[in-house]
Amino acid sequence: MPRELLDSEIERLQNEVLSLGEMVERSILEAVQSLKTRDFEASRRIISQDGAINEKRFSIENDTLVLIATQQPMASDLRLLASILEIISELERIADYAKGIAKINLLIGEKPLIKPLIDIPRMAQKAADMLHRALEAFVRKDVETARAIPKEDDEMDALYDQVYRELMTYVIANPANIEQANYLLWAAHNLERTADRVTNICERVIFTVTGEMRELDVSEDIRERWARQAGEKP
Repeated sequence: MPRELLDSEIERLQNEVLSLGEMVERSILEAVQSLKTRDFEASRRIISQDGAINEKRFSIENDTLVLIATQQPMASDLRLLASILEIISELERIADYAKGIAKINLLIGEKPLIKPLIDIPRMAQKAADMLHRALEAFVRKDVETARAIPKEDDEMDALYDQVYRELMTYVIANPANIEQANYLLWAAHNLERTADRVTNICERVIFTVTGEMRELDVSEDIRERWARQAGEKP
């Protein structure tokens, strides 16, 4: 395959990853919105749409593997194609989190929510925004942005802790609330895990550009402290 055609096929695959990412972002936001508004039909739709996300993931995977097997790409191209395989896997898992939130809405059923949802929708917006920017960084090969996004995970952790503390007050006030509190906490957990998956995507962006594979889930100041304690360079 001439270089121009290989570049064109790689660009097509990247666009397909962005398209898959848009589907997943929408699932996250719509799943939480369906929970907030108790829209059962929307939840069922999100659950059924997960099959389309899976099919798109496998289609991208197949095309990527065919390109690797038939074109013997150079090292930089191979890193990019390998990263595509990893990123679409992360996107599928994030979509599973969205499907899980939709299922939670159905499990709660007709019972009114024990409290209005405030921080969980904030977590959804933050997670979707982080994911969107991480995928843009992948296409633009923007290492600086990829390094910066995981640092925002602290905000997600803080929102999760806030959800946990508030739900526990409702359980303490009325132990009958424990079942729904667990469901809502699980929804928040899915969003927290989404941010963790975004961090994995950011790691792949850096790997694609630099060949460096390094975990980004620990802040740099903590890394430096650990390194000093070990007598090593951070």
